[in-house]
Amino acid sequence: MLSSLIVICGATATGKSGLALKLAQYLNTVILNADSRQVYREFDIGTAKPTPQQQALIPHYLIDICDPRENFTVAEYQEQAQELIASFPASPGLLVGGTGLYIKAITKGLIIPSVSPHPELRSRLQSLGQPHLYELLQHLDPQAASKIHPNDQVRTLRALEVFYVTGVPISDQQGENPPSYPILQIGLDCSPEALAARIEARTEQMMALGFVEEVKRLIEKYGESLPLLNTLGYQEIKDYLAGKSSLETAQELIVLHTRQFAKRQRTWFGAISEIEWFDSEQLHLWEAVRQRVSRWLG
Repeated sequence: MLSSLIVICGATATGKSGLALKLAQYLNTVILNADSRQVYREFDIGTAKPTPQQQALIPHYLIDICDPRENFTVAEYQEQAQELIASFPASPGLLVGGTGLYIKAITKGLIIPSVSPHPELRSRLQSLGQPHLYELLQHLDPQAASKIHPNDQVRTLRALEVFYVTGVPISDQQGENPPSYPILQIGLDCSPEALAARIEARTEQMMALGFVEEVKRLIEKYGESLPLLNTLGYQEIKDYLAGKSSLETAQELIVLHTRQFAKRQRTWFGAISEIEWFDSEQLHLWEAVRQRVSRWLG
């Protein structure tokens, strides 16, 4: 049974993967992906997935485990991650990524209703409009509604879906069962100005690596309606390929939307008191993290 877990989290482009690789080599351990898009095969450049060369240096898990046409749920992620963690030797594994819900599912042991998505039910509900959906949720599950913003259609739909499939409010099926092993949570952050520069540089690198060609291949293979192609980066390039914008505009929009996404990530992780923060831009980042991990391990 695993004796401990180290989490490396934070907003996109803060340097999590690079730090994790160095730490994994130092500790002679493995990396578990906690990015909700890196679980899908063929979505590589746009998700900043570790390269084959990086993956060859250290064993990486929970990467490339799904067909892009599948819908991989948080419950499925949690189950696979927990099984892997339990199978590790005594050295601490590294849980690395920026998908807050994935990380919380592990660190807090979230109890997640095991209800698969029902597209037809969702479609019928969605046609009612968000105001009516939220009013319906307030009537059926007021506790869940009190924790969901009236404009949050994704969570409103999920709560109603769980209720109609199981007959039990989602609030009665949720909770936490935290793991018994110790967890060190390391967060990477930097000033908004520095993060903006990092996002711009990474977007340029993605373009240089052939991001447009990747999206083109994915469209040819799976069609434009593939849901993953409507996610950050892929949507903007898809619009460019459809003649809706110039390549320059697409790149500018990727930067803008990534900055907006990073702001939401910073808000999510900033609310978690257990995270110990390190500045991505500090000169001796690696040494500071190494010393903290060494003290924690005793």
